[in-house]
Amino acid sequence: MVQKYQSPVRVYKHPFELVMAAYERRFPTCPLIPMFVDSDVMAEQQSDDRATHRIERRCKLDVDAPRLLKRIAGVDFVYFIQKNALDRRERTLHIESHNETFSNRVIIHELCCYSVHPDNEDWTCFEQSASLDIKSFFGFESTVEKMAIKQYASSIKKGKEIIEYYLRELDEEGVTHIPRWDPTPVSPVRPSVTARPELPITPAIAIPVAIAKETQPNQDTSSLPGSLNEPLTGTPDDKLDADYIKRYLGDLTPLQESCLIRLRQWLQETHKGKIPKDEHILRFLRARDFNIDKAREILCQSLTWRKQHQVDYLLETWSSPQVLNDYYTGGWHHHDKDGRPLYILRLGQMDTKGLVRALGEESLLRHVLSINEEGLRRCEENTKVFGRPISCWTCLVDLEGLNMRHLWRPGVKALLRIIEVVEANYPETLGRLLILRAPRVFPVLWTLVSPFIDENTRKKFLIYAGNDYQGPGGLVDYIDKEVIPDFLGGDCMCEVPEGGLVPKSLYRTAEELENEDIRLWTETIYQSASVFKGAPHELLIEIIDASSVVTWDFDVCKGDIIFNIFHSKRAPQPPRKDTLGAHGITSPGGNNVQLIDKSWMLGQDYSMVQSPLTCKEGESVQGSHVTRWPGFYILQWKFHSMPACATTNLPRVDDVLATLQVSSHKCKVMYYTEVLGSEDFRGSMTSLESSHSGFSQLSAATTSSSQSQSSSMISR
Repeated sequence: MVQKYQSPVRVYKHPFELVMAAYERRFPTCPLIPMFVDSDVMAEQQSDDRATHRIERRCKLDVDAPRLLKRIAGVDFVYFIQKNALDRRERTLHIESHNETFSNRVIIHELCCYSVHPDNEDWTCFEQSASLDIKSFFGFESTVEKMAIKQYASSIKKGKEIIEYYLRELDEEGVTHIPRWDPTPVSPVRPSVTARPELPITPAIAIPVAIAKETQPNQDTSSLPGSLNEPLTGTPDDKLDADYIKRYLGDLTPLQESCLIRLRQWLQETHKGKIPKDEHILRFLRARDFNIDKAREILCQSLTWRKQHQVDYLLETWSSPQVLNDYYTGGWHHHDKDGRPLYILRLGQMDTKGLVRALGEESLLRHVLSINEEGLRRCEENTKVFGRPISCWTCLVDLEGLNMRHLWRPGVKALLRIIEVVEANYPETLGRLLILRAPRVFPVLWTLVSPFIDENTRKKFLIYAGNDYQGPGGLVDYIDKEVIPDFLGGDCMCEVPEGGLVPKSLYRTAEELENEDIRLWTETIYQSASVFKGAPHELLIEIIDASSVVTWDFDVCKGDIIFNIFHSKRAPQPPRKDTLGAHGITSPGGNNVQLIDKSWMLGQDYSMVQSPLTCKEGESVQGSHVTRWPGFYILQWKFHSMPACATTNLPRVDDVLATLQVSSHKCKVMYYTEVLGSEDFRGSMTSLESSHSGFSQLSAATTSSSQSQSSSMISR
């Protein structure tokens, strides 16, 4: 398996020519890099006007490897080939290096680039990437890979220090400016860098770990589109800058930086919707210990969930019912000693049964999601206020008053579902959970909910029984004394509602709650439809003007389906006055609509305008079709004859229900369609703002994420 590494952009606040002069001092050997023993020039070529300079070197390295491994390999030194291309006119230096030793067993390939900062011509940018492919190495493949990773991390850290060391050395010698290349022929005048012979401008050779001192991104990882959420002044807005990472995301190891950059790039290349913030991506990576594949899977599932339920707009659209304002005993309260937003939940005072009966499970879930969205917003604000990365919050849960009524089964079921949704979509947002005044009944509740909480999250729990929180090692270690709430013995007034029993007059019937739940999750631009075996769901679109553009965006929430688009010169059913018109989309009533009459013959009464597209459960599909003829176009979602394969990775709740869903002959899709004039197509692609494939966490089953499929065809 090929291991790839990508570094962020590192910025030297010095002109390109001065940085290159600093690099000249690193050859032929560099005392600051003991492993770099020697280097020989193999070939060299310079243009007459000195605008370009190419050089190939053979570099000798004394690799820090176990003596046993060196004896088995039969070598004391490792040789690398380095090819440098300096363009003084364009002010760029490209470096490519690969290993010569053991090239039939291990392939190490590195690319580096020095270039002028796009927003400040007096600054220099540096990027690097590398790949490591270990085919075989005497049975020590794992050891070699660990050595490579270790060397990669240390070389990146050391690289910038070395350049800055030589830049300071130049400054001490009075060399603060080196003229740029001038095409006008002049007598060669060398700047007062040193009196030693002129050396080709080359950076240090990459060490045998898929890592060079500096590297330019290779072709598949060189571009990281998507602007920074809050780019630093002078930072390229389509790449991650090292200083930006440290300021807004925290201290990451080189490997962690690489994972973030590569996952961010992958989303940019494959994701059809808005790219999540860097902080958001980083949370999912941390939740899976920076395993890119695992992080990508849960992130894509979460992005689909957010899109389907319009979570990005929750803070603007959600208005808490009055019963929540009066009886939900939770709220934000200042921050802890680390600057993290502090949320207080007086769970022992909350009438969970009354809230569920009055609001329903979905309203409670929507409210909890709004709390989490608010927490993310507060983290961003505190990052600016405190001048350091703050990516999570602290939650203080007061259990005084907790008793057996809190173990009401529907209430516990709602709590478990809320925990599961939050765990799946807001990983690594909880920095610390302080549980105070835990009563005797608490172990019963903990036994019920703890299996649904991620192990890493459970490690952040601090539980205090009785009044133990008041002594050393208690609350004052984490929260400033002046903001401890009054009900916990502090002097700060807390605006969290005191709760109490919800009046039964506010309870709703089961039918009312069900209708409320449906309303909450269908207030979206997307429509839902059921697709049955033998009963496809079809949508009719009338096109008056040729060359219009039909766009679609749908998610396969359950089952596997086949998507088709047909054209007919006549309507498959009598047109309705209120639905048909220029660029009108019909919306027949019902959750499943069939329009094509069984007596119609394909190729005679209607025609297929694009190849059928098979879509798996959990996929998000976007596409467009430029119409050639006026008439009626029919979008069809048809049941796939193969059984849905979503039996893996079932959630821990409602397994039986999920099994029934998988075995049924019913699929479900959520879709949005739009018809655009051809002149408006490129400027109004709102229907294509869709997230990558995944599956709604609110469904009964989840599937492994797969790449978004999109289809686009122009009829000929």
